[in-house]
Amino acid sequence: MTARKRLRAALIGTGGIADVHLTAFQACKTDIELVAAVDIDEDRARAFAQKAGVEPYTEVSRMLAEQRPDLVAICTPPSLHVGQTVEVLESGAWAWCEKPPCLSLAGYDAITAAETEGGPYASFVFQHRFGSGAEHFRELLAKGELGRPLVAHCQTTWYRDTGYYAVPWRGKWETEGGGPAMGHGIHQMDLLLDLLGEWTEVSAMTARLVHDVETEDVSTALVRFANGALATVVNSVLSPQEVSRIRVDCTEATVELTHLYGYRNADWVYSKDFPQPEVDVPSSHTAQLPHVIEAIRAGKRPPASGSDGRKALELIAALYKSASTGAIVRAGEITARDPFHHSMNGRIREGVPS
Repeated sequence: MTARKRLRAALIGTGGIADVHLTAFQACKTDIELVAAVDIDEDRARAFAQKAGVEPYTEVSRMLAEQRPDLVAICTPPSLHVGQTVEVLESGAWAWCEKPPCLSLAGYDAITAAETEGGPYASFVFQHRFGSGAEHFRELLAKGELGRPLVAHCQTTWYRDTGYYAVPWRGKWETEGGGPAMGHGIHQMDLLLDLLGEWTEVSAMTARLVHDVETEDVSTALVRFANGALATVVNSVLSPQEVSRIRVDCTEATVELTHLYGYRNADWVYSKDFPQPEVDVPSSHTAQLPHVIEAIRAGKRPPASGSDGRKALELIAALYKSASTGAIVRAGEITARDPFHHSMNGRIREGVPS
């Protein structure tokens, strides 16, 4: 039997998160071959390329022209995501972009506008959806074993010191797009939406309590879901005891997930005994990547792309709008004529029509 041809992959941005992508590519080496890495810092590009056994580049356009990859992982700061993702798509390659997808809903819509029916598509790194623990929860909920979701809590309470914000692009609306709601809590919020479904309205507050930055360093929100469930959402970079947590109280059982940057099956605790999953797949880039590869081979939209990948970003935009205006914000309210469609702080950039 003839082996399937491996997909050619490349990586843009060789900072710390690039190593996580490298691990995922190596774990999927029967299906994919990493062939190139790009970084504007030539020394850093060469160092990563030597470690990964790939060709180094300092220009995205040159790499795309010479290597013709099938898939490109984008691991650069958020302000670069739209331009680089669109360039990748227009070259004919699929994109797998780090969180947050981009700085605004307008930016996200620009990405999807560059997609082509049947591919290439852009998918985004929301790896917590793909662990076996989350899959097990969804199965139990679908079977009715948990009953109806009633009350939920979504918590990303981490700690970042002043040194973290010494990186020039952090803590600024124009380059990071927001504070912990955007850059940290987005993963847990995406997982919450994946578990509970569509949200209908949000009321929120943000504050800047410690750090001398433009964005918030803590946010809280109340979210109502279409199924009637109510949830609290807390995002912080002020918490010495760091934790990521989701708790869902259903009519038949309470489920609590407690971890930090990734979970295993044992991190999911149920108030009633249920059969355990047969496998233990940690939430990770390695767990998500096979879904992207499968979509490329099938010419279909991957998970965490299109309207599916937009959900968490829309919730965050609504959170910021509610915190800024003091009003309840409803799903679908932030259209192209809304300033919060163009920037998370509601300040339309020059040249963007209202």
